[in-house]
Amino acid sequence: MIERLYQARRPTMAGLSSFAIVCVVGFGGNGTPAATVEISAYAVVGDTIPASLDGRTGDNARGRRLVLDRETGNCLICHQVPIPSEPSQGDLAPSLAGVGSRLSAGQLRLRLVDQSKLNAATLMPAYHRINDLKRVALKYKAAPVFSAQQIEDVVAWLGTLKD
Repeated sequence: MIERLYQARRPTMAGLSSFAIVCVVGFGGNGTPAATVEISAYAVVGDTIPASLDGRTGDNARGRRLVLDRETGNCLICHQVPIPSEPSQGDLAPSLAGVGSRLSAGQLRLRLVDQSKLNAATLMPAYHRINDLKRVALKYKAAPVFSAQQIEDVVAWLGTLKD
């Protein structure tokens, strides 16, 4: 159903959009900012973010750990991965098996950064966005779920999942 909804709402974007945000994360005991997190600048071209968010390539092993981590990204609550030994995989979203054959690195990157740019009704969280979020845990209101490097790591691992 979600895949059909995505297909039905897939936009035909020809333009180029750029985004950059700097935010404050947490506050010290006296109300002063504890840390600053930068949301990486990126350009959306069609249905992709063609360039790496931080100029570096991702690490497959770290990306695999992030996808399988049920605390941070919690990808398996909705998706299935081609790892039969991994228990309790979701079926709300498309399987990630073969996703590296279906989508380019740029397409994967945009879906992780902010799937709502492709489908406003998506259930998938924006993993590298903090503005205009709804129903978000307090710890993610001021900091993205994944850093730019973590996005690149997940893109690298998902890219290895070929048919």
